[in-house]
Amino acid sequence: MNQGEAAYFEQLAFQNAPDATLVLKERKILAANIRVKAVFGWAPQDLVGQSIRILYPGQTDYEVIGARARRAMHESPVYRDERFMRRKNGQVVWMEGRGTALDRNDPQKLAIWTYRPIDTDESDSSPLTPAEKRVARYLVNGFTSKEIALTIGCSPRTVEVHRANMIRKMKVRNSFELVSRLLAASEK
Repeated sequence: MNQGEAAYFEQLAFQNAPDATLVLKERKILAANIRVKAVFGWAPQDLVGQSIRILYPGQTDYEVIGARARRAMHESPVYRDERFMRRKNGQVVWMEGRGTALDRNDPQKLAIWTYRPIDTDESDSSPLTPAEKRVARYLVNGFTSKEIALTIGCSPRTVEVHRANMIRKMKVRNSFELVSRLLAASEK
């Protein structure tokens, strides 16, 4: 295979990857594949040059998740989490994000990210209510009660009530065990 063919196949693989794929430099989108249209509703060319912030529901999500990913990418070649992301039409969707930094000493310098919506069918056998599931999604991403409350528009006390109910329902002793149990359940 000559160099031209190799470059063609690399571009073909990027553009047709099964997940929405973004190339980021300092959290700005340098390239987006065609799958971003189905996942986020944006044409790839409309995202190029934009801050990745455009795909987050709020500033807190952008800052907290970004800081956590940056720390984790220093330690591991691939970072994975689940988080809320925002589509072009404003719809907020639960997604799996995976990222890799090309320079682990400076994870924001150049990174590749993929996103895939997670089916959140409420008809599952989970004992958690929809409101508890919403809070749980933020808990597993390291948000504090105050940050969750600000993000979802309720009081920190409401978040604490949901957390206490989840601890009781999941039969765990504390928030650490709750998050561990929730993360284990999300990997099944």
